[in-house]
Amino acid sequence: MSMGFISVPLVVFMIIVAPLWLILHYRSKRQAGEGLSGEDQKKLETLVARAEDMQERIVTLERILDAEVPRWRHK
Repeated sequence: MSMGFISVPLVVFMIIVAPLWLILHYRSKRQAGEGLSGEDQKKLETLVARAEDMQERIVTLERILDAEVPRWRHK
């Protein structure tokens, strides 16, 4: 009785769950290895350009504050 209780779920797992799990695992590995799509690459480049623009603005604002309020960083 105990052997049947264990063997049925084990057989179901080995026939249905394990192959599906392996297929999905290796499909996700392959997609991760392909890298970014063209659209994702464009989005990333746009975000990098925006971040660089923001960095330039921050530097400019810090220069203005340094000139007008010399000790603003210590407040």
